Amino acid sequence: MFTLLLLFFPLLAALLLLFVKGEQVKKIALGAAVIEFLISIIAVVQFQHTADTQFEVNRPWIYTLGINFHVGIDGISLLLVLLTTFLVPIIILTSFKHNYKNPSLFYSLILAMQMALVGVFVSLDGFLFYIFWELALIPIYFICLLWGGENSAKITFKFFVYTLVGSLLMLWGFIYLYLNTEGIHSFDIGALYKAGRSLDAAHQGCIFLAVFMAFAIKMPIFPFHTWQPDTYVTAPTQGTMLLSGIMLKMGTYGLIRWLLPVTPLGTAQWGNLVIILSVIGIVYASCIAITQKDFKRLIAYSSIAHVGLIAAGIIAANVQGIQGGMIQMLSHGVNVVGLFFIVDILQTHTGKRDLASLGGIRNVNPQFAVLFLIILLGSVALPLTNGFIGEFLLLNGLYQYSAWATAFAGLSVILGAVYMLRSYQAIMLGETNSITVGFTTLSGNEKVVLLIICAAVIVFGIYPKPLLDIAEPAVVKLVSSLTP
Repeated sequence: MFTLLLLFFPLLAALLLLFVKGEQVKKIALGAAVIEFLISIIAVVQFQHTADTQFEVNRPWIYTLGINFHVGIDGISLLLVLLTTFLVPIIILTSFKHNYKNPSLFYSLILAMQMALVGVFVSLDGFLFYIFWELALIPIYFICLLWGGENSAKITFKFFVYTLVGSLLMLWGFIYLYLNTEGIHSFDIGALYKAGRSLDAAHQGCIFLAVFMAFAIKMPIFPFHTWQPDTYVTAPTQGTMLLSGIMLKMGTYGLIRWLLPVTPLGTAQWGNLVIILSVIGIVYASCIAITQKDFKRLIAYSSIAHVGLIAAGIIAANVQGIQGGMIQMLSHGVNVVGLFFIVDILQTHTGKRDLASLGGIRNVNPQFAVLFLIILLGSVALPLTNGFIGEFLLLNGLYQYSAWATAFAGLSVILGAVYMLRSYQAIMLGETNSITVGFTTLSGNEKVVLLIICAAVIVFGIYPKPLLDIAEPAVVKLVSSLTP
Protein backbone atom coordinates (compact mmCIF):
# COMPACT_ATOMS: atom_id res chain seq x y z
CA MET A 1 0.00 0.00 0.00
CA PHE A 2 2.76 2.46 0.95
CA THR A 3 4.67 1.65 -2.24
CA LEU A 4 1.67 2.34 -4.46
CA LEU A 5 0.92 5.57 -2.57
CA LEU A 6 4.51 6.73 -2.95
CA LEU A 7 4.36 5.95 -6.66
CA PHE A 8 1.01 7.31 -7.75
CA PHE A 9 0.29 10.22 -5.38
CA PRO A 10 2.85 12.56 -7.02
CA LEU A 11 1.61 11.49 -10.45
CA LEU A 12 -1.98 12.41 -9.55
CA ALA A 13 -0.78 15.71 -8.09
CA ALA A 14 1.20 16.41 -11.27
CA LEU A 15 -1.89 15.86 -13.42
CA LEU A 16 -3.96 18.08 -11.13
CA LEU A 17 -1.45 20.93 -11.36
CA LEU A 18 -1.91 21.11 -15.12
CA PHE A 19 -5.37 22.55 -14.49
CA VAL A 20 -4.33 25.05 -11.79
CA LYS A 21 -3.46 28.64 -12.63
CA GLY A 22 -1.81 31.52 -10.80
CA GLU A 23 0.20 31.62 -7.58
CA GLN A 24 -1.73 28.69 -6.11
CA VAL A 25 0.34 26.33 -8.26
CA LYS A 26 3.43 26.73 -6.07
CA LYS A 27 1.52 26.14 -2.85
CA ILE A 28 -0.32 23.07 -4.16
CA ALA A 29 2.93 21.61 -5.51
CA LEU A 30 4.65 22.17 -2.17
CA GLY A 31 1.69 20.70 -0.27
CA ALA A 32 1.69 17.59 -2.47
CA ALA A 33 5.44 17.14 -2.01
CA VAL A 34 5.14 17.51 1.78
CA ILE A 35 2.34 14.91 1.85
CA GLU A 36 4.55 12.56 -0.16
CA PHE A 37 7.34 13.07 2.38
CA LEU A 38 4.94 12.31 5.24
CA ILE A 39 3.91 9.07 3.51
CA SER A 40 7.58 8.07 3.31
CA ILE A 41 8.03 8.87 7.02
CA ILE A 42 5.10 6.59 7.86
CA ALA A 43 6.74 3.90 5.72
CA VAL A 44 9.98 4.36 7.67
CA VAL A 45 8.11 4.00 10.98
CA GLN A 46 6.32 0.86 9.76
CA PHE A 47 9.46 -0.63 8.21
CA GLN A 48 10.90 -3.69 9.96
CA HIS A 49 14.70 -3.63 10.18
CA THR A 50 15.26 -6.86 8.30
CA ALA A 51 16.72 -7.74 4.92
CA ASP A 52 13.30 -8.69 3.54
CA THR A 53 11.42 -6.73 0.90
CA GLN A 54 8.39 -5.06 2.44
CA PHE A 55 5.25 -3.24 1.22
CA GLU A 56 5.48 -5.52 -1.83
CA VAL A 57 3.05 -5.54 -4.76
CA ASN A 58 3.43 -8.13 -7.54
CA ARG A 59 0.78 -8.26 -10.26
CA PRO A 60 0.94 -9.57 -13.84
CA TRP A 61 1.36 -6.70 -16.31
CA ILE A 62 2.37 -8.10 -19.72
CA TYR A 63 1.78 -11.73 -18.89
CA THR A 64 2.86 -13.26 -22.22
CA LEU A 65 6.32 -11.67 -21.90
CA GLY A 66 6.79 -12.46 -18.22
CA ILE A 67 6.62 -8.81 -17.18
CA ASN A 68 5.05 -8.02 -13.81
CA PHE A 69 4.24 -4.80 -12.01
CA HIS A 70 6.51 -5.85 -9.16
CA VAL A 71 7.48 -3.18 -6.64
CA GLY A 72 8.64 -3.26 -3.04
CA ILE A 73 10.95 -1.64 -0.53
CA ASP A 74 13.94 -2.94 1.42
CA GLY A 75 16.46 -0.99 3.47
CA ILE A 76 18.51 0.01 0.44
CA SER A 77 15.60 1.37 -1.58
CA LEU A 78 13.94 2.95 1.46
CA LEU A 79 16.86 5.33 2.02
CA LEU A 80 16.73 6.51 -1.60
CA VAL A 81 12.96 6.94 -1.46
CA LEU A 82 13.41 8.96 1.73
CA LEU A 83 16.07 11.14 0.07
CA THR A 84 13.77 11.79 -2.91
CA THR A 85 10.73 12.70 -0.83
CA PHE A 86 12.85 14.88 1.50
CA LEU A 87 14.54 16.88 -1.24
CA VAL A 88 11.62 17.51 -3.60
CA PRO A 89 9.70 19.78 -1.15
CA ILE A 90 12.94 21.68 -0.50
CA ILE A 91 13.57 22.05 -4.23
CA ILE A 92 10.03 23.35 -4.76
CA LEU A 93 10.39 25.78 -1.85
CA THR A 94 13.60 27.20 -3.35
CA SER A 95 11.61 28.19 -6.44
CA PHE A 96 9.08 30.39 -4.62
CA LYS A 97 11.07 33.57 -5.25
CA HIS A 98 11.17 32.87 -9.00
CA ASN A 99 8.38 33.48 -11.47
CA TYR A 100 8.76 30.82 -14.12
CA LYS A 101 6.81 31.01 -17.35
CA ASN A 102 3.99 28.43 -17.41
CA PRO A 103 4.35 27.45 -13.72
CA SER A 104 1.65 24.75 -13.98
CA LEU A 105 3.80 22.75 -16.39
CA PHE A 106 7.01 23.47 -14.47
CA TYR A 107 5.77 22.10 -11.14
CA SER A 108 3.86 19.30 -12.81
CA LEU A 109 7.10 18.12 -14.41
CA ILE A 110 8.89 18.20 -11.04
CA LEU A 111 6.24 15.98 -9.42
CA ALA A 112 6.13 13.68 -12.45
CA MET A 113 9.88 13.27 -12.16
CA GLN A 114 9.49 12.48 -8.47
CA MET A 115 7.11 9.66 -9.39
CA ALA A 116 9.60 8.23 -11.88
CA LEU A 117 12.50 8.49 -9.43
CA VAL A 118 10.55 6.65 -6.74
CA GLY A 119 9.65 4.06 -9.38
CA VAL A 120 13.32 3.46 -10.14
CA PHE A 121 14.06 2.86 -6.46
CA VAL A 122 11.16 0.47 -5.79
CA SER A 123 11.08 -1.58 -9.04
CA LEU A 124 11.67 -5.30 -8.67
CA ASP A 125 11.15 -6.14 -12.32
CA GLY A 126 13.88 -5.39 -14.84
CA PHE A 127 11.56 -4.11 -17.56
CA LEU A 128 9.62 -1.96 -15.08
CA PHE A 129 12.92 -0.56 -13.81
CA TYR A 130 13.84 0.35 -17.38
CA ILE A 131 10.47 2.05 -17.94
CA PHE A 132 10.84 4.24 -14.85
CA TRP A 133 14.49 4.89 -15.73
CA GLU A 134 13.41 6.32 -19.08
CA LEU A 135 10.40 8.15 -17.64
CA ALA A 136 12.70 10.06 -15.25
CA LEU A 137 14.57 11.45 -18.25
CA ILE A 138 11.54 13.06 -19.91
CA PRO A 139 10.55 15.65 -17.25
CA ILE A 140 14.11 16.79 -16.57
CA TYR A 141 14.75 17.09 -20.31
CA PHE A 142 11.87 19.54 -20.69
CA ILE A 143 12.73 21.39 -17.46
CA CYS A 144 16.26 22.02 -18.75
CA LEU A 145 15.12 22.76 -22.31
CA LEU A 146 12.23 25.15 -21.57
CA TRP A 147 13.62 26.97 -18.53
CA GLY A 148 17.36 26.60 -19.09
CA GLY A 149 19.88 29.28 -19.90
CA GLU A 150 21.92 30.08 -22.97
CA ASN A 151 22.40 27.22 -25.48
CA SER A 152 19.99 25.07 -23.47
CA ALA A 153 18.70 23.28 -26.58
CA LYS A 154 22.15 22.13 -27.70
CA ILE A 155 23.38 21.22 -24.23
CA THR A 156 20.19 19.41 -23.24
CA PHE A 157 20.21 17.44 -26.49
CA LYS A 158 23.73 16.22 -25.70
CA PHE A 159 22.56 15.16 -22.23
CA PHE A 160 19.57 13.36 -23.75
CA VAL A 161 21.65 11.48 -26.32
CA TYR A 162 24.24 10.39 -23.76
CA THR A 163 21.67 9.00 -21.36
CA LEU A 164 19.57 7.40 -24.10
CA VAL A 165 22.54 5.49 -25.50
CA GLY A 166 23.37 4.21 -22.02
CA SER A 167 19.75 3.22 -21.45
CA LEU A 168 19.63 1.19 -24.66
CA LEU A 169 22.78 -0.69 -23.65
CA MET A 170 21.17 -1.48 -20.28
CA LEU A 171 18.02 -2.70 -22.04
CA TRP A 172 20.12 -4.97 -24.24
CA GLY A 173 21.76 -6.44 -21.15
CA PHE A 174 18.40 -7.02 -19.46
CA ILE A 175 16.96 -8.67 -22.58
CA TYR A 176 19.97 -11.00 -22.79
CA LEU A 177 19.46 -11.97 -19.15
CA TYR A 178 15.72 -12.39 -19.78
CA LEU A 179 16.41 -14.84 -22.61
CA ASN A 180 18.63 -16.86 -20.25
CA THR A 181 16.06 -17.18 -17.45
CA GLU A 182 14.91 -20.69 -16.69
CA GLY A 183 11.54 -22.04 -17.78
CA ILE A 184 9.09 -19.30 -18.74
CA HIS A 185 11.15 -16.21 -19.43
CA SER A 186 10.79 -13.47 -16.83
CA PHE A 187 12.12 -9.99 -16.05
CA ASP A 188 11.61 -10.53 -12.31
CA ILE A 189 14.61 -9.41 -10.29
CA GLY A 190 15.13 -12.86 -8.74
CA ALA A 191 15.02 -14.52 -12.16
CA LEU A 192 17.51 -12.01 -13.61
CA TYR A 193 19.84 -12.51 -10.64
CA LYS A 194 19.77 -16.26 -11.20
CA ALA A 195 20.20 -15.93 -14.97
CA GLY A 196 23.19 -13.62 -14.60
CA ARG A 197 24.95 -15.87 -12.12
CA SER A 198 24.40 -18.90 -14.37
CA LEU A 199 26.53 -17.32 -17.10
CA ASP A 200 30.28 -17.84 -17.40
CA ALA A 201 32.76 -15.05 -16.64
CA ALA A 202 33.04 -13.91 -20.27
CA HIS A 203 29.30 -13.46 -20.73
CA GLN A 204 28.93 -11.84 -17.32
CA GLY A 205 31.70 -9.44 -18.31
CA CYS A 206 29.77 -8.38 -21.43
CA ILE A 207 26.58 -7.85 -19.40
CA PHE A 208 28.55 -5.92 -16.79
CA LEU A 209 30.00 -3.52 -19.38
CA ALA A 210 26.66 -2.90 -21.09
CA VAL A 211 24.68 -2.23 -17.91
CA PHE A 212 27.52 -0.36 -16.24
CA MET A 213 27.67 2.07 -19.17
CA ALA A 214 24.13 3.28 -18.41
CA PHE A 215 24.94 3.79 -14.73
CA ALA A 216 28.33 5.39 -15.45
CA ILE A 217 26.75 7.99 -17.75
CA LYS A 218 23.98 8.79 -15.28
CA MET A 219 26.29 9.32 -12.28
CA PRO A 220 28.56 10.33 -14.17
CA ILE A 221 32.10 9.03 -13.73
CA PHE A 222 35.18 9.69 -15.86
CA PRO A 223 35.29 9.61 -18.90
CA PHE A 224 31.49 9.62 -19.33
CA HIS A 225 31.10 12.96 -17.55
CA THR A 226 31.40 15.45 -20.39
CA TRP A 227 27.66 16.20 -20.56
CA GLN A 228 27.43 17.06 -16.86
CA PRO A 229 29.13 20.44 -16.20
CA ASP A 230 27.39 22.27 -19.05
CA THR A 231 24.02 20.72 -18.22
CA TYR A 232 24.28 21.59 -14.53
CA VAL A 233 25.28 25.18 -15.29
CA THR A 234 22.66 25.76 -17.98
CA ALA A 235 19.72 24.13 -16.23
CA PRO A 236 17.49 26.25 -13.96
CA THR A 237 18.47 25.92 -10.31
CA GLN A 238 15.66 23.49 -9.52
CA GLY A 239 16.61 21.33 -12.50
CA THR A 240 20.24 21.26 -11.36
CA MET A 241 19.11 20.26 -7.87
CA LEU A 242 17.01 17.39 -9.28
CA LEU A 243 19.90 16.21 -11.45
CA SER A 244 22.61 16.40 -8.79
CA GLY A 245 20.64 15.73 -5.63
CA ILE A 246 18.55 12.77 -6.79
CA MET A 247 18.85 11.73 -10.41
CA LEU A 248 22.54 10.80 -10.34
CA LYS A 249 21.71 8.47 -7.43
CA MET A 250 19.84 6.33 -9.96
CA GLY A 251 23.26 5.29 -11.28
CA THR A 252 24.85 4.52 -7.93
CA TYR A 253 21.68 2.72 -6.79
CA GLY A 254 21.77 0.71 -10.02
CA LEU A 255 25.27 -0.52 -9.19
CA ILE A 256 24.03 -1.90 -5.89
CA ARG A 257 20.66 -3.27 -6.99
CA TRP A 258 21.19 -4.40 -10.56
CA LEU A 259 24.89 -4.81 -11.32
CA LEU A 260 26.74 -6.41 -8.40
CA PRO A 261 24.15 -9.14 -7.69
CA VAL A 262 23.61 -10.00 -11.38
CA THR A 263 27.24 -10.19 -12.50
CA PRO A 264 29.53 -11.09 -9.57
CA LEU A 265 32.07 -12.63 -11.97
CA GLY A 266 31.80 -9.64 -14.27
CA THR A 267 32.42 -7.36 -11.29
CA ALA A 268 35.52 -9.36 -10.38
CA GLN A 269 36.70 -9.13 -14.00
CA TRP A 270 36.10 -5.42 -14.62
CA GLY A 271 35.83 -3.97 -11.13
CA ASN A 272 39.48 -2.97 -11.02
CA LEU A 273 39.08 -0.89 -14.20
CA VAL A 274 35.95 0.79 -12.82
CA ILE A 275 37.76 1.72 -9.61
CA ILE A 276 40.71 3.10 -11.58
CA LEU A 277 38.36 5.25 -13.69
CA SER A 278 36.53 6.39 -10.56
CA VAL A 279 39.76 7.38 -8.83
CA ILE A 280 41.00 9.20 -11.94
CA GLY A 281 37.69 11.06 -11.97
CA ILE A 282 38.08 12.02 -8.32
CA VAL A 283 41.50 13.61 -8.83
CA TYR A 284 40.74 15.05 -12.27
CA ALA A 285 37.41 16.66 -11.30
CA SER A 286 38.88 18.01 -8.05
CA CYS A 287 41.78 19.63 -9.89
CA ILE A 288 39.43 21.13 -12.50
CA ALA A 289 37.20 22.43 -9.69
CA ILE A 290 40.17 24.28 -8.16
CA THR A 291 40.65 26.21 -11.41
CA GLN A 292 37.00 27.26 -11.81
CA LYS A 293 35.93 30.89 -11.54
CA ASP A 294 32.18 30.20 -11.81
CA PHE A 295 30.92 28.88 -8.45
CA LYS A 296 28.11 26.86 -10.04
CA ARG A 297 30.51 25.10 -12.40
CA LEU A 298 32.89 24.49 -9.48
CA ILE A 299 30.14 22.62 -7.61
CA ALA A 300 29.32 20.64 -10.77
CA TYR A 301 32.89 19.34 -10.93
CA SER A 302 32.95 18.67 -7.19
CA SER A 303 29.91 16.46 -7.68
CA ILE A 304 31.87 14.31 -10.16
CA ALA A 305 34.59 13.85 -7.54
CA HIS A 306 32.10 12.86 -4.82
CA VAL A 307 30.31 10.40 -7.06
CA GLY A 308 33.60 8.86 -8.15
CA LEU A 309 34.34 7.97 -4.53
CA ILE A 310 30.84 6.53 -4.08
CA ALA A 311 31.22 4.36 -7.19
CA ALA A 312 34.66 3.10 -6.14
CA GLY A 313 33.42 2.17 -2.66
CA ILE A 314 30.41 0.31 -4.04
CA ILE A 315 32.44 -1.66 -6.60
CA ALA A 316 34.76 -2.74 -3.77
CA ALA A 317 31.74 -4.93 -2.90
CA ASN A 318 32.10 -5.17 0.87
CA VAL A 319 29.76 -4.12 3.66
CA GLN A 320 31.69 -0.97 4.59
CA GLY A 321 31.98 0.21 0.99
CA ILE A 322 28.32 -0.30 0.15
CA GLN A 323 27.11 1.12 3.48
CA GLY A 324 29.36 4.10 2.93
CA GLY A 325 27.94 4.49 -0.56
CA MET A 326 24.39 4.47 0.80
CA ILE A 327 25.09 7.09 3.46
CA GLN A 328 27.16 9.24 1.12
CA MET A 329 24.36 9.22 -1.46
CA LEU A 330 22.10 10.78 1.15
CA SER A 331 24.73 13.23 2.39
CA HIS A 332 25.78 14.29 -1.08
CA GLY A 333 22.14 14.79 -2.10
CA VAL A 334 21.45 17.10 0.83
CA ASN A 335 24.75 18.99 0.62
CA VAL A 336 24.79 19.54 -3.13
CA VAL A 337 21.21 20.85 -3.10
CA GLY A 338 22.29 23.25 -0.35
CA LEU A 339 25.33 24.40 -2.33
CA PHE A 340 23.36 24.98 -5.53
CA PHE A 341 20.85 26.96 -3.47
CA ILE A 342 23.73 29.08 -2.20
CA VAL A 343 24.56 29.77 -5.86
CA ASP A 344 20.94 30.72 -6.49
CA ILE A 345 20.95 33.11 -3.51
CA LEU A 346 24.16 34.76 -4.73
CA GLN A 347 22.69 35.12 -8.21
CA THR A 348 19.46 36.60 -6.84
CA HIS A 349 21.05 39.07 -4.41
CA THR A 350 24.07 40.18 -6.45
CA GLY A 351 23.43 39.10 -10.02
CA LYS A 352 26.83 37.36 -9.97
CA ARG A 353 28.24 33.92 -9.28
CA ASP A 354 31.81 34.31 -10.50
CA LEU A 355 34.23 34.35 -7.59
CA ALA A 356 36.19 37.38 -8.76
CA SER A 357 33.11 39.64 -8.55
CA LEU A 358 32.17 38.67 -4.99
CA GLY A 359 33.69 39.12 -1.55
CA GLY A 360 32.95 40.51 1.89
CA ILE A 361 29.37 39.23 2.13
CA ARG A 362 30.05 38.14 5.72
CA ASN A 363 30.37 41.82 6.63
CA VAL A 364 26.84 42.62 5.48
CA ASN A 365 25.10 39.29 6.26
CA PRO A 366 26.89 37.22 8.94
CA GLN A 367 23.86 34.93 9.33
CA PHE A 368 24.17 33.80 5.72
CA ALA A 369 27.91 33.32 6.22
CA VAL A 370 27.31 30.88 9.10
CA LEU A 371 24.67 28.85 7.24
CA PHE A 372 26.85 28.70 4.14
CA LEU A 373 29.82 27.51 6.22
CA ILE A 374 27.84 24.67 7.82
CA ILE A 375 26.78 23.31 4.42
CA LEU A 376 30.31 23.73 3.09
CA LEU A 377 31.81 21.80 6.03
CA GLY A 378 29.35 18.98 5.40
CA SER A 379 30.53 18.88 1.80
CA VAL A 380 34.21 18.62 2.81
CA ALA A 381 33.35 15.84 5.31
CA LEU A 382 34.33 17.56 8.53
CA PRO A 383 33.84 15.17 11.50
CA LEU A 384 30.39 15.54 13.11
CA THR A 385 28.86 16.58 9.79
CA ASN A 386 26.81 14.27 7.56
CA GLY A 387 29.56 14.00 4.94
CA PHE A 388 32.09 12.45 7.32
CA ILE A 389 30.58 9.07 8.13
CA GLY A 390 29.92 8.20 4.48
CA GLU A 391 33.43 9.14 3.33
CA PHE A 392 34.99 7.30 6.26
CA LEU A 393 33.11 4.09 5.43
CA LEU A 394 33.82 4.45 1.71
CA LEU A 395 37.56 4.83 2.26
CA ASN A 396 37.48 1.96 4.75
CA GLY A 397 35.72 -0.29 2.24
CA LEU A 398 37.99 0.78 -0.61
CA TYR A 399 41.08 0.14 1.54
CA GLN A 400 39.98 -3.48 1.94
CA TYR A 401 40.06 -3.69 -1.86
CA SER A 402 43.22 -1.69 -2.60
CA ALA A 403 45.43 0.47 -0.42
CA TRP A 404 46.83 2.25 -3.49
CA ALA A 405 43.39 3.15 -4.79
CA THR A 406 42.48 4.45 -1.34
CA ALA A 407 45.58 6.63 -1.22
CA PHE A 408 44.59 8.43 -4.42
CA ALA A 409 40.85 8.47 -3.62
CA GLY A 410 41.66 10.02 -0.26
CA LEU A 411 42.97 13.07 -2.11
CA SER A 412 39.32 14.01 -2.56
CA VAL A 413 39.24 15.07 1.10
CA ILE A 414 42.28 17.34 0.73
CA LEU A 415 41.43 18.74 -2.70
CA GLY A 416 37.79 19.22 -1.69
CA ALA A 417 38.85 21.31 1.26
CA VAL A 418 41.08 23.37 -1.03
CA TYR A 419 38.47 24.37 -3.61
CA MET A 420 35.58 24.76 -1.19
CA LEU A 421 37.44 26.83 1.41
CA ARG A 422 39.04 28.98 -1.28
CA SER A 423 35.62 29.66 -2.79
CA TYR A 424 34.22 30.51 0.65
CA GLN A 425 37.10 32.90 1.20
CA ALA A 426 36.52 34.59 -2.17
CA ILE A 427 32.76 34.92 -1.66
CA MET A 428 32.33 35.67 2.03
CA LEU A 429 35.59 37.11 3.40
CA GLY A 430 37.61 40.21 2.63
CA GLU A 431 36.22 43.64 1.93
CA THR A 432 32.82 44.30 0.41
CA ASN A 433 32.70 45.83 -3.04
CA SER A 434 30.15 47.72 -5.09
CA ILE A 435 28.40 44.45 -5.99
CA THR A 436 28.22 42.81 -2.56
CA VAL A 437 27.69 45.90 -0.38
CA GLY A 438 23.99 45.80 -1.19
CA PHE A 439 23.54 42.09 -0.34
CA THR A 440 20.08 42.13 1.24
CA THR A 441 18.62 40.17 4.14
CA LEU A 442 17.61 36.61 3.35
CA SER A 443 13.92 36.05 2.68
CA GLY A 444 11.82 33.79 4.88
CA ASN A 445 11.85 30.96 2.31
CA GLU A 446 15.62 31.21 1.93
CA LYS A 447 16.14 31.00 5.69
CA VAL A 448 13.80 28.02 6.04
CA VAL A 449 15.56 26.05 3.30
CA LEU A 450 19.04 26.78 4.63
CA LEU A 451 18.05 25.95 8.21
CA ILE A 452 16.50 22.61 7.16
CA ILE A 453 19.62 21.65 5.22
CA CYS A 454 21.95 22.76 8.02
CA ALA A 455 19.91 20.76 10.54
CA ALA A 456 20.26 17.65 8.36
CA VAL A 457 24.03 18.24 8.03
CA ILE A 458 24.46 18.43 11.81
CA VAL A 459 21.89 15.90 13.06
CA PHE A 460 22.94 13.05 10.77
CA GLY A 461 26.58 13.93 11.25
CA ILE A 462 26.27 13.52 15.00
CA TYR A 463 23.85 10.58 14.96
CA PRO A 464 23.79 8.59 11.67
CA LYS A 465 22.75 5.33 13.38
CA PRO A 466 19.06 5.36 12.28
CA LEU A 467 20.08 5.54 8.62
CA LEU A 468 22.78 2.88 9.01
CA ASP A 469 20.35 0.56 10.79
CA ILE A 470 17.80 0.80 7.99
CA ALA A 471 20.20 -0.27 5.26
CA GLU A 472 22.52 -2.66 7.11
CA PRO A 473 20.51 -5.93 6.96
CA ALA A 474 19.88 -5.57 3.21
CA VAL A 475 23.52 -4.63 2.57
CA VAL A 476 24.83 -7.59 4.58
CA LYS A 477 22.50 -9.93 2.69
CA LEU A 478 23.63 -8.48 -0.64
CA VAL A 479 27.34 -8.81 0.14
CA SER A 480 26.93 -12.37 1.42
CA SER A 481 25.16 -13.28 -1.85
CA LEU A 482 28.19 -12.15 -3.85
CA THR A 483 30.43 -14.77 -2.23
CA PRO A 484 30.26 -18.14 -4.03
